Amino acid sequence: MAKRAKRKKTEALALPVAGRVAIGAVAAVALGYGLLWRPASVQPTRKQAAHQVPAPSSPSPSSPAPSAPVRVAAPVQAPAPAPVPIPVPAPARIETPKVADAPGKFVRQVVDYASHQTPGTVVIDTGNTFLYLVLNDGQAMRYGIGVGREGFTWSGEQTVARKTEWPDWRPPAEMISRQPYLPRFMAGGPGNPLGARAMYLGETEYRIHGTNKPDTIGKRVSSGCIRLTNDDVVDLYDRVKVGAKVIVLPAQAARRPSQGAPPYTASTQDPASLSNQPSATNVQLLSPRPKMADAQ
Repeated sequence: MAKRAKRKKTEALALPVAGRVAIGAVAAVALGYGLLWRPASVQPTRKQAAHQVPAPSSPSPSSPAPSAPVRVAAPVQAPAPAPVPIPVPAPARIETPKVADAPGKFVRQVVDYASHQTPGTVVIDTGNTFLYLVLNDGQAMRYGIGVGREGFTWSGEQTVARKTEWPDWRPPAEMISRQPYLPRFMAGGPGNPLGARAMYLGETEYRIHGTNKPDTIGKRVSSGCIRLTNDDVVDLYDRVKVGAKVIVLPAQAARRPSQGAPPYTASTQDPASLSNQPSATNVQLLSPRPKMADAQ
């Protein structure tokens, strides 16, 4: 009896629990179906933009007059910042080339020069302040020179007796008597009036030499010596050999040649004939003054 009563009690409790489980299952299925199923006719509504104004509908006779349309201002854009100027670097200064110390026509150059002299012969055109180094029978290297001032010019033929680099200068007694302020001796160097090179002419005190005053090229300023710029005298020094013939044309007989013409023509005296003139040293002074070494 006790077992039967206990069984009935258990069955009575089990029925309500089964009902609860079934009801929960049905509810879960219904909820899931509701979430998954959606009617096709339902369309999602778009949210109207805030700045759009719906078009007014046509008023009916019974409706009141429409109010003035509302104007929506366009959004104000902030002005773009002004561009910051980029600093442009100043252009670099271009140094202009320095002009030559001597005038342009006295620049060293090869020119047409008709001569029957041996290549290596030096011809000095005193009147036109040019020195020609004969290269061949049709060309010569031309240099601008400074020559003796009035009363100190001379002409004739000599030879290069010796050559010296950066020569010392010893003014002769005749020059010191006229210019007592001159030094008795000056060592060779950039400040020496004889310049970078000197070529001594025979037994005379005349020389072809450089100068520390290139602005005197083309002028008559010396005491009879022939001066070139230091650059030109170095070039001539390397080309001229000891024993080379040097022909000095007289100043009054020389006339300025045309472009490419030699400093003398058939109508003038050929410089080679100057060697036939009688002279103890084969040099003709064109003034009664004695020969002087060149000074500044």
